[in-house]
Amino acid sequence: MEIDVKVKILSNRLGDKANSISYATEGSAGIDLCASIDKPITIKPGDIIKIATGISIQIPNRFIGGFVFPRSGLSSKYGISLANSVGVIDSDYTGEIVCPVINHGSNDYIINPGDRIAQIVFMPICIAKLHFVDELSPTERGSGGFGSTGI
Repeated sequence: MEIDVKVKILSNRLGDKANSISYATEGSAGIDLCASIDKPITIKPGDIIKIATGISIQIPNRFIGGFVFPRSGLSSKYGISLANSVGVIDSDYTGEIVCPVINHGSNDYIINPGDRIAQIVFMPICIAKLHFVDELSPTERGSGGFGSTGI
């Protein structure tokens, strides 16, 4: 099933590269986000550096969200991930997408201009209608938290 979601992309700093923003393969869920920086940036182990992507987007309605995920190759090979695990781009946010990149590895990591640093996936959003109550209905699990269903 294909859902046509027309996301507007404003690229102030990518120049000719702006038109190359696309899905890498037909089966790709995410679109790679690249570092829009003027010179290489070294991220030391444990450091968090905000990396600009050079793009802003406009999502057409509140029932779609943009979710910025780490790239699995960077995470598994070098320990490079996103400090917030997953970034949420709300439909009414039109500022530049900036990625808080963290180095969980044991070595310095260099991000070069144009490097792919994260990926954005567009997904449907359910808007909850909140109902405030005095108690919740009982369930088999109840209030059992971490590990309550087994390890």
